[in-house]
Amino acid sequence: MYDLVLRRALIAEGRPPVDIAVSGGTIALVGEVAAGTPAGETVDCGGLVVVPGFIEPHLHLDKALLDTLSPNPEGTLAGAIEVTGRLKREFTHASVRARALRVLRWAVANGTTLIRAHPDVDPIGGLTGLDVMLELRESQSHLVDLQVVAFPQEGIERAPGTYDLLREALRRGADVVGGCAYNETDVDACRRHIDTVLGLAVEFGVPADLHADFADDTSDGRFALAGAIADATRQYGLGGRVTLGHVTSLAALPPAERAEVVARLAEAGVAVVALPATDLHIGGRGDAHAVRRGVTPVRELIDGGVVTSYSSNNVRNAFTPFGNADMLDIGLLLAQTCHMGSPADTARILAMATTEAARVTGVHEGYGIHPGARADLVVLGTRRHADVLTDRPDRRLVVKRGRVVARTVRTTELLDAPDPEAADAPDTPDAPDVLGDDAAFRRVRAA
Repeated sequence: MYDLVLRRALIAEGRPPVDIAVSGGTIALVGEVAAGTPAGETVDCGGLVVVPGFIEPHLHLDKALLDTLSPNPEGTLAGAIEVTGRLKREFTHASVRARALRVLRWAVANGTTLIRAHPDVDPIGGLTGLDVMLELRESQSHLVDLQVVAFPQEGIERAPGTYDLLREALRRGADVVGGCAYNETDVDACRRHIDTVLGLAVEFGVPADLHADFADDTSDGRFALAGAIADATRQYGLGGRVTLGHVTSLAALPPAERAEVVARLAEAGVAVVALPATDLHIGGRGDAHAVRRGVTPVRELIDGGVVTSYSSNNVRNAFTPFGNADMLDIGLLLAQTCHMGSPADTARILAMATTEAARVTGVHEGYGIHPGARADLVVLGTRRHADVLTDRPDRRLVVKRGRVVARTVRTTELLDAPDPEAADAPDTPDAPDVLGDDAAFRRVRAA
């Protein structure tokens, strides 16, 4: 007997739907499940697209939903850091938990089954955000896997006491050591920051995830360190265990220089996570004309062999006053801003939210849709993989470890006058499928 069977699930473009059977939180079979096979729950997907659970590899849950308390009037990176630093002084365990849990549950409803969260660790807020994330990692594990990053937003040397807090955070069980390579006073201090973070990664046996090169260009050397981080990654033997977020100033380099940095990142095994919602909102604030809209060069990174993903980063705060923790919304934004509009590009963006994000977060072994993989799945309200962005489909079902944890069913009726040419035609609306009526726009005849 299976715990769950999803019938007629479309898992690959151009191939017929298959059945997916789950036992003990793991996919047991992908193929055909014999009619009448007993199961705790059976769902007919009716040919809808089914994908592995989405992964948010870079999300600041501790700072989510702060915009209602104090917005960032200038919209700059410096302004966002200042506003957030002021608000952090008032953080309590209860206030951080309430905001973080709300957005975490949005993410789950939107199909996310793993989040890498980056709570601030610094003398302003101490370890409050980190302790909340460690608690949520346990209490919400039935809904989502949570990786906790000890993140020094205010710098390390620039904020004395942060180094000791990072060590304590790692002792308490942080999964990843974070870094903010540009938030020191000069380039030499930034390089020491990188060495400190990577040294802690080696000492505690954890991956490293750094914010880096978050600027419009490389005129300030603090924002031109991606190549140096790649070199340091090789030096510390951390290939495949270092990730960079933002990396927007890379887009400002001349093509030859950009290609050289991409090659160094690929060779060193450093991943990159694009954060377009924040990058587009913050970027170009100093430009009076021909305003730059810096997003890391996603296509070149992928073509150059760099593991590349994307994420929401912030949700409704001083860094990004938008968002719903929805990976498909962010993927659509990325497609529009990075000139990625072909079906092949859609496939790349879907991979960035799933299999590539799994590599970023180190869970790629046992991830996907195949026997032996974790049963983390999303049933989308569309019948073509090529339409997963443009359709903005409902997440009909979200499955975590073989258990349905979220369900969305939405019906829209279009009310209009009868069509004279069809007045004598019988009403034959499309039959609804098990997970909701695909004939979403149905004519209702006037009385």
